[in-house]
Amino acid sequence: MILLQSQWQRSLQGGKRKIFQNLNRGKYFERYLTTNGHFKDEGEKNQSRKPKRSHVIGGTIAALFTTGLIVDSDFRQGTIDSFLIAERASVVTLAIIKCFGLYLWTLNKNYANEEEYQKALSKTHKSAAEMTLWALKKNGGVNIKLGQHVAAMTYLLPVEWTETMICLQSECPRSSVKELKEMFENDTGYKFDEYFSEFDEEPIGVASLAQVHRAKLANGEEVAIKMQHPSLAKFVPLDVALTKMSFDMMYKVFPEYSLTWLGDEMQESIFIELDFRYEAKNAKKTSNYFKNYKRLTALRVPEVYTAMPRVLVMEYISGARLDNLKYIDNNGINRAEVCACLAHLFNNMIFKSGFVHCDPHHGNIAIRALDSPKNGHNFEIILYDHGLYRTIPNQMKIDYSKFWLALIDKDREGMKKYGTKFAKINDGQFPIFAAAITGRDFEHATNGDIENARSANEIERMKDAMQNDGLFFDLMDLLATVPRIVLLILKTNDLVRHLDECLQSPLGQERTFLIMARYCTYSVFEDDITHRGLINKIKAYVRYYQRNSQLWLYDFVFYLNNLFKRII
Repeated sequence: MILLQSQWQRSLQGGKRKIFQNLNRGKYFERYLTTNGHFKDEGEKNQSRKPKRSHVIGGTIAALFTTGLIVDSDFRQGTIDSFLIAERASVVTLAIIKCFGLYLWTLNKNYANEEEYQKALSKTHKSAAEMTLWALKKNGGVNIKLGQHVAAMTYLLPVEWTETMICLQSECPRSSVKELKEMFENDTGYKFDEYFSEFDEEPIGVASLAQVHRAKLANGEEVAIKMQHPSLAKFVPLDVALTKMSFDMMYKVFPEYSLTWLGDEMQESIFIELDFRYEAKNAKKTSNYFKNYKRLTALRVPEVYTAMPRVLVMEYISGARLDNLKYIDNNGINRAEVCACLAHLFNNMIFKSGFVHCDPHHGNIAIRALDSPKNGHNFEIILYDHGLYRTIPNQMKIDYSKFWLALIDKDREGMKKYGTKFAKINDGQFPIFAAAITGRDFEHATNGDIENARSANEIERMKDAMQNDGLFFDLMDLLATVPRIVLLILKTNDLVRHLDECLQSPLGQERTFLIMARYCTYSVFEDDITHRGLINKIKAYVRYYQRNSQLWLYDFVFYLNNLFKRII
């Protein structure tokens, strides 16, 4: 932003110098002088002022244009929209040119040593990220969502990019109450002040696509009303097209930085997310399914009362963020129990139902303490924002389960076989895929040694591999080729892993890992006993109980190990 301002300042200063130079040369007086250098008399001046035909036509067009702006509101709004569209496009173009220039300058320069190169590259990453952040904030809307995706890709992008974009997780621009009321009345046909007896103008949450307010219906019932930012409908098609164009251009200039998949995914999902009726259907489907699993998940999904494309009226349920450890501890909530519920919730989605919430970040999950225990828990996990779901094909779900079971068995060939079937990768991509799916380094991922939490040394090795060993480019290449549903599973894995780490469970990641292994085991068993002969079914039962016994033994050992650690 500072660089941009300085560029503008230099342009302005240059313009001022040009004006004064022209004044000194007398160019602004030439129209009043004769060829002899004398001032023209009034006749000559009037002659020179005789309007030309082009001037008359231009004046007429300007007059008609001005009249249209004043008289015709549709024409006026269309003109304003055209200017706004041009402005949004220019913001993106400026950011692209600036970022490309920064990287081309850095990458084509000679350096004395590797340390100097890494320092220059880090500075370029930071400058380019700040320029991009300015553009995303300037245009808002789905651009904010894009920035949030970038912030979450800690496993892929340089830290300078992800840390710069973190602010977009909580700094989303809000729409005015006046705009929201107008949209509500236009979309629903109801008078806003008649529909709600009370309305809190301070939003309880502002996201990239919508904001949520607390309100009371005319009958006195307390609700949460989610309303889409009114400007989105107008600019989303343009913003999506600009995003795709940006990534396509980036790929042409820097083929090794392929992020075209991110633009494709955005184009595929954003228009579904913008229709809140899909969100209402997803919320109802998830709530109905998990009614039978409340003891395992403690899940609560707010009930939806009214659903329209841009307006959602639902049950109001408050809660604290999952990383609010003070709230959790003060209410006597067991962190390990919360981790276990989260593990059951998302592993059930991935390996059992196949209907997966693909945006489980901190803003979409809350925890709520209960006065009296319910379903065996003194808390509820509240899941919000059901706009982005994906259905995992049954065969992909089974292959994914077998991949994890092979990893538990340290069966490298089995991991390769089912990783290839699940993610459509080749042998050369296997190590990087194993690292991405587990969040571990090559050594731990490919050897199946992932039960324990990552150490500080392992995290450092991963960072070093990203920067110096070409891991970054390998990962970019992988993400550009795997199926879109695999990308969303990777993203969900990463977000859930992050939630688990934030809770700092005393049982560590071993417990959640074992919970996942049980879901994998059941998924494979369920497939084995479907449409098979009696002998095969008996074998399937034997394998299932053998595996479960193995997992129970692991669980018991981990429990004793943690108990011993607490005692000493």
